[in-house]
Amino acid sequence: MPTIERSTYANQAGWMLALLLVLFALSTPWWTERSSQRLLTEILYTLSLAQLWNLMAGYGGLLSVGQQGYIGLGGYCLVVMGLQWGLNPFIIVPLAGLVAAVVAIPTAAILFRLRGAYFAVGTWVMAEVFRLLVANTASVGGGSGTSITRTVTGMAVWWRESMTLWLAVVLGGGATLAVYALLRSRHGLALTAVRDSETAAESLGVSVNRMKWFVYIVAAAGCGMVGALIFITKLRIAPEAAFSMDWTAAMFFIVIIGGIGTVEGPIVGTFIYFLLRQFLSDYGSWYLIVLGGVAVGFMLWLPQGVWGLISHRFDIQFFPVQRRVRLGASQEAQS
Repeated sequence: MPTIERSTYANQAGWMLALLLVLFALSTPWWTERSSQRLLTEILYTLSLAQLWNLMAGYGGLLSVGQQGYIGLGGYCLVVMGLQWGLNPFIIVPLAGLVAAVVAIPTAAILFRLRGAYFAVGTWVMAEVFRLLVANTASVGGGSGTSITRTVTGMAVWWRESMTLWLAVVLGGGATLAVYALLRSRHGLALTAVRDSETAAESLGVSVNRMKWFVYIVAAAGCGMVGALIFITKLRIAPEAAFSMDWTAAMFFIVIIGGIGTVEGPIVGTFIYFLLRQFLSDYGSWYLIVLGGVAVGFMLWLPQGVWGLISHRFDIQFFPVQRRVRLGASQEAQS
């Protein structure tokens, strides 16, 4: 008798590898130097951003180029809640996600009136509006920015660095796990249907608007939390840095080269991104030119990305979301 399966040997091996990597990351404060911890923290929060953008663009069909708006809002929650209200910076991280989600509701109501390229431009305009509002608000430092070192005053350096890393593990691993769990649910099936054809999805009873709202708000909340975490590591914030287009450009690059529309793609893309940055950062502006050229090359000649090529050629999926029909032994012999 044919059976339906969703788990594969690669999937089981992937879970074991993921568990080992998480344990490795959690243990690093006890045996690595501080610079290595900070690099690992940056890799993990960048992975979280890439997974969130992939969820929006790769599965929801929402091509946003303005996610830096929510990263900046999350960062400035440290100024308001940390410097002015006196809250612990690590408690502010989830609160920043809540603030970003609340702001995303009226923002989405405006943006979802736009379609295609107009939506993409609208998200960028939205981020610029947020930047200008913050830059012209003197109480949060205005255009010159402000130091947020006082939010961690009295906290031991080891605990601050360790807590930052552990939060990055939660956000990076949590984003990957949450996207995977969502895609394996009926909501994930509805989401991919919306991406492939909104008209067909509606004819099958899928609420297109509800799915888009859900994905947009979840991505905004995630970016808000990551934004707060980013500026805990930097201890200074300014509008130009917080709302920089570079954040979204990094998400776009990672997802495109890794493989859009796959859970594994952002993981592979993050590794490649940091590898290129490590070897090319000494070349100044040429570093950005090479990154742009690589992204364009992938879009032209390898649109499925590195992981798309690997999974297609070797039929490997560490995070399978499709159901597969496996034939019985007698049926396989007959075929």
